[in-house]
Amino acid sequence: MDADNPNRKTRDTPQWALYQRENFWKINNGEKPLFNTEPGKLEDLAQQKLTEGGWLYASSNAGASYTHLANRQAFYRHKIIPRQLVDTNVRTTSTTIFGHKVSAPIGFAPIGINKIYHPLGELPVAKVAKELNLPYCLSTAGSTAIEDVAAANGDGPRFYQLYLPHDDELAVSLLTRAFKSGFDVCILTTDTWQLGWRHNDVAEGNYAFYRGIGADLGLTDPVFQKRLAAAGIDPKKEPERAGAMWIDNVWHGRAHDWSKMPWLIKTWKEISGGKPFCLKGIQSVADAKKAVEMGVDGIVVSNHAGRQVDGAIASLDALENIVAAVGDKTYIMFDSGIRGGSDVCKALALGAKFVWVGRLWVWGLSIMGEAGVRHVMKSLLADFDILMTVGGFQNVEQMMDRDILESYPKGYAMIAEKSRL
Repeated sequence: MDADNPNRKTRDTPQWALYQRENFWKINNGEKPLFNTEPGKLEDLAQQKLTEGGWLYASSNAGASYTHLANRQAFYRHKIIPRQLVDTNVRTTSTTIFGHKVSAPIGFAPIGINKIYHPLGELPVAKVAKELNLPYCLSTAGSTAIEDVAAANGDGPRFYQLYLPHDDELAVSLLTRAFKSGFDVCILTTDTWQLGWRHNDVAEGNYAFYRGIGADLGLTDPVFQKRLAAAGIDPKKEPERAGAMWIDNVWHGRAHDWSKMPWLIKTWKEISGGKPFCLKGIQSVADAKKAVEMGVDGIVVSNHAGRQVDGAIASLDALENIVAAVGDKTYIMFDSGIRGGSDVCKALALGAKFVWVGRLWVWGLSIMGEAGVRHVMKSLLADFDILMTVGGFQNVEQMMDRDILESYPKGYAMIAEKSRL
């Protein structure tokens, strides 16, 4: 926390830990920190700020939320073993992902319809990602045009998450727009051919696309505009029908299978000149092996934060299984359940090379827009940086070691608390 720490002269990233000092000092200037970033308090504050629909969509999980619960329980059984008297004055949080040198092994996970959380949608999120030099991943379900998000992200590293339409011309158009806009990695989500059964959303009829909200990414696509015209739908006069036609094309009960993957990989490689293609949503070893056979460049081990299949395996447990099977054959990333710096460390120790964070920055966006996203993510970076210095880690690679954890059996008991874990 020493502002004159010699580490500042040698680091290749900002000294994120100084954000703690900055917040401690605010009182002396008659200021206060923006808000508490403890995950439970963060969630409570977001609920106070959001509309009912925004809150329900952000917080709902599949079924009885037992997959969401399992995601957090899996972290509890792994304990970090700190090392002492390590010279962490000289340390770095940086890493490299698909040729991009970034500030930390942490990225902004793809989350759709950001305009239900803030009027500016994805724009402030993409802007902050660039400022922090963290990868930003745009969802096909985004509520802002691809090109506008790219402009907000500037020269930041950015990836495109694809929900694959059942319209090849439209798929090619989306991928072409993304690559021309500087999104140089394609990540296909494989677990959302239809939304999981989310009780609260269904009970309130809470679905923004069917209310004519959030389909901007599709409505700005020239191929989809042709489809609307052919169907006789004017999106300005009939936003509900336009929104439904857009999202029905990528979700809602129509699945793709492995036979589509060669075409998609070939198409993306041709459009992008050979840039990486990854699959997100992999939980089984069999699927991980199949993905490697298909020639994917990376896998995101994810269960969609427990929003798709209820009663499923914890994503962190799936990570262990998949790393054991194909960890040396492809680039493995992790998603679902990250709430703090220690969670990032545990995922790295279990074999992930990179993690994606979603709900934390959504809460920040909901609470205070751009400033909220920045505060949440700088706090996470500070937490991670401080963990390195007090835990005895000089770099990210030293965390990628199974021996830094003591792990206990998978004895997950049912407990009442779920959503705030």
